[in-house]
Order: sequence, then C-alpha cells, then structure tokens
Amino acid sequence: MTPRRKRLLVVLGIFGGVSAAVALAVVAGRQNISFYYVPSQVALGKAPIDKQFRIGGLVMQGSVRRKPGDLTVHFVLTDYAHQVPVKYTGVLPDLFREGQGIIAHGQMGPNGVFVADQVLAKHDSKYMPPAMAAALKKNARFKPTT
Repeated sequence: MTPRRKRLLVVLGIFGGVSAAVALAVVAGRQNISFYYVPSQVALGKAPIDKQFRIGGLVMQGSVRRKPGDLTVHFVLTDYAHQVPVKYTGVLPDLFREGQGIIAHGQMGPNGVFVADQVLAKHDSKYMPPAMAAALKKNARFKPTT
C-alpha cells in the first residue's frame, strides 16, 4: 500500500469515528430534552402524550389535597385560562403553596392527570418564564407583581 493511500485511510477512519460520536451525542441529546408547556398548551393538546415534559403554572387556590400520613399530593395548575390536574408522590419543596408558581416535571397519565416525578417551586416572586407570563397576561384577573 502506498503512503498516500495509508494517509487517506487514516483520515477516513478519523472522519468516520468523529461522525459516529457526533451522531450518538445528537441522539442522546434529543432523548434528554424536556420541553416546557403552560396549562393552556396542555389543554389544547400541544404537549406530548407519551414523553416527559415540564408544565408550569400557578397552584390553584383550594386545590391541594392530600391524605394525612401519605406522600401523594393532588393539586391543580392553572394559567387562569385552563387547568391541569397534577398528581405527585414525594416531598414537596418548602416554597410550595396555593397561589405559588411552580414547575412540575413528568408526563400525562391516561386519565388526563399530569403525573409529576419532580416539583420545583420558584424562589423569586418577580421571575416567571416568558410563556407563563404571556399566558397569565391574557387573563384580566392577573395582576403582575412589581
């Protein structure tokens, strides 16, 4: 084999290896992406049914239900236009309360209930994801904090 042909094979081998590594990274990245939706988008069917995603909204007043001694909590997330029932089993963050903005990570159950595996409560009263702020501003009952 000539030196020129050996160099060509080495370059092609390196190119093939790099291409395979990039392809694997892209596939792994697509599987780990978790999109964010507001209750109106979920109610309109824009959220995936069979994949995990994040939903953000305000915990509706009077919607938190739990049995004493049980870690399962049921509550409703709203953007004041639509509501999505949520079921979560686990310890809730300290900042979780009715009227508080939260983000839940999980997937839609077969009965239309969002089954969360993680609940995050926002810690800053002024920050809100842009999609959530836009959804709340469409409703006349929303009064932004200053």
